[in-house]
Amino acid sequence: MTLTTKDRMVRAAAELLLDGGREALSTRAVSAAAGVQAPTLYRTFGDKDGLLDAVATYGFQSYLCQKHHLGETADPVADLRRGWNLHVEFGLSQPAFYMLMYGEPRVREARKEADAMLRRIVERIAEAGRLRIPVEQAAQLVHATGMGVILSLIASPPEDRDQDLITTAREHVIATITTDSADAASDIPSRAIALKAALEKEPGDALTPAEHAMLAEWLDRIAR
Repeated sequence: MTLTTKDRMVRAAAELLLDGGREALSTRAVSAAAGVQAPTLYRTFGDKDGLLDAVATYGFQSYLCQKHHLGETADPVADLRRGWNLHVEFGLSQPAFYMLMYGEPRVREARKEADAMLRRIVERIAEAGRLRIPVEQAAQLVHATGMGVILSLIASPPEDRDQDLITTAREHVIATITTDSADAASDIPSRAIALKAALEKEPGDALTPAEHAMLAEWLDRIAR
């Protein structure tokens, strides 16, 4: 398959990123590696930020392909574990890409699908009656903990990395946000979370939008 000029520039930038890190992504270096003139790069991406967005999207495409390949099982908590393991493995195997994708305050457009996939797993845990805290809070906690583990390990020399931290942090966050089984979810907050998740999945027409919003607010209060 013949690559477009844009594809050539993005792949050239990706290779430079993998080989030399963020510092290697000068517009001159990318133009030379792709065999184009600098004006072509600026016409295509606008500026260096546009190029970085394209490279981050390229990285997310690879990551999301692996995430989709995992699929879903009947156990959403097991799916959360598998997703965690894949996320950490990706971050540690491609740290330069990970830092570009997640290590900046700016949330790139390509990241939204990854965030939505994590939220969907957490929603499935809620629907199963196994979530202790509200969906959004649980998803943020899982992401923040996983990202903290990855960034901490990336900052350490490979020989000094505590690999047990990956599993310990994963099991700690899962124990924090989930119950052992649906039968254990007899407390009122867990039931409120499960009911809200079910209503968001199939809202029906028994309530008006305003009533749905009010009920969601009440359920959030009970969940907390």
